[in-house]
Amino acid sequence: MNVLVVGLGVSGIACIKGLSKTGANIYAFDDSNEEKLRDRLKEVEDIEVEYFFGNEEINKIKFGNLDYAIKSPGIKYETPIIEKLVKNNIEVISDIEAAYRVTNSPIVSITGTNGKTTTTTLIGEMVRESKKPYKVTGNIGFGIYYDALTAKEEEILVAEVSSFQLAGTSKYKPHISVITNITPDHLDYHHTVENYIEAKFKNVINQDENDYAILNYEDETIRNYSDKIKAKKIFFSSERILEDGIFSEKGQMFYRTGNNKLFIINTKDIFIPGKHNLENAMAACGAAIALGIDVMVISKVLREFKGVEHRLEFTGEYKKVKFYNDSKGTNPDASIKAIQGIEKPIILIAGGYDKKSSYDDFIKAFDNKVKALILLGQTAEDIQKCALKY
Repeated sequence: MNVLVVGLGVSGIACIKGLSKTGANIYAFDDSNEEKLRDRLKEVEDIEVEYFFGNEEINKIKFGNLDYAIKSPGIKYETPIIEKLVKNNIEVISDIEAAYRVTNSPIVSITGTNGKTTTTTLIGEMVRESKKPYKVTGNIGFGIYYDALTAKEEEILVAEVSSFQLAGTSKYKPHISVITNITPDHLDYHHTVENYIEAKFKNVINQDENDYAILNYEDETIRNYSDKIKAKKIFFSSERILEDGIFSEKGQMFYRTGNNKLFIINTKDIFIPGKHNLENAMAACGAAIALGIDVMVISKVLREFKGVEHRLEFTGEYKKVKFYNDSKGTNPDASIKAIQGIEKPIILIAGGYDKKSSYDDFIKAFDNKVKALILLGQTAEDIQKCALKY
């Protein structure tokens, strides 16, 4: 088997380590130069790999000998190396597709525009507390291909997966899928909202009636697609009482299926703040219930879980001013949810890389809470222009 690893970031290095255990002939390409990657390559210096650095070396690759290529998630399909692979009819897959093909371990696959990391970490904590064997992987951890290849069959792989990774799948079939929400994002990569949504639903498209899909009922895009999903569906809602699913009623969270209504927790006892974190907690509960985890374990984790670094993380207080780090909120919808989760007047530092997003809803969400706005990065001018309209 001859495999080309495209991209030598965390994912690519993990793939090289994993492939070395399969007996495959490993080739690797990165458009950077060898000197810049020297420290990273030390991790795999004992593994036999034929490297190609820079686009000028693409023509040195013997494409006719390749069986398939594993693409690092952030590499766009319009890059010269990917275009050359496609032109030569070489299958290009993502690391999560490669991982699925080499493991018999059950995969819990969490995606969504926002809330992925918090939900994934919560599920991991619930599995840990239940004493089941597991690995938290995907965008969290070392790299899903290596984790999947080395996992024991009884180990549960709790994986955060992105639209970039899902776009490169064809057979990927997690036992439990979670979609937290879908709002336009990464349009610089996917180009259209339709392409982005299509990638997200690859998390559920291959599931069957033996699998589970945990879905946000209040997300219209998800709800409208749900009839196409063959897996057993567990909906959750922060806004209404559901006939079937997870919901909040009079300050209490319940799971109802048929005539059974199971109390989970008083919502005020969930440590992490905000409506968006209530939804993340509900999504995690759905996955835990599908895994057969006891409700006492679920509620214990929800009471004790302190949140994830850089996600509406309370970092300290100075002269009665509380500081929160939400630097992982990298799109308007994530920032809207953070603003909604804080009641006090806000001094907001915002801006960054331009992902071709609209800022109108973001500015409208200020709702007299934001008393000062400090703007940084590529998007500073666009956000300022939008803010001045209101």
